Amino acid sequence: MTALRRRLDPPSLCQQLRTAPAMTRPLMVDVIDKACRRVPSLPQSGRTTRLMRLIEAGAWTDAALALIELELPMWQVRRIAYDEGEWHCALSRERELPDWLDAAVEARHADLALALLSALVEVRASVAEVSRPSVPTVRQARDSLYEPIACDNVG
Repeated sequence: MTALRRRLDPPSLCQQLRTAPAMTRPLMVDVIDKACRRVPSLPQSGRTTRLMRLIEAGAWTDAALALIELELPMWQVRRIAYDEGEWHCALSRERELPDWLDAAVEARHADLALALLSALVEVRASVAEVSRPSVPTVRQARDSLYEPIACDNVG
């Protein structure tokens, strides 16, 4: 188990976000502690200062969007929709692709900030699991009868 995988522990953090009735400061700090690698390592820049001010003000949706921007620079919010009492949030790397071609990560919750953070944690879990290249490598087996030779002058 990798250090990131141990630190993230997505089932418990996902469950914690899913069962939370509303966003709280301790829950936001827990998400940053368990699912974020970049925020703790970034120096106090304007973006991290803005994130901390949003958290202090209790602006949870704006803080969640700022956290996604800081933690997942290659990902964008593809869709936010409200349907039957729940917010549905989709994060994607390729926002311009049609829905049926895109591999978006989706999450839902009655609270918009929790839906956004659930999607962030899902992306982190999927990135932690897929740490290998998309094209598998094949080891070449050497034939015992094969011997390379150099032939400069054949003729």
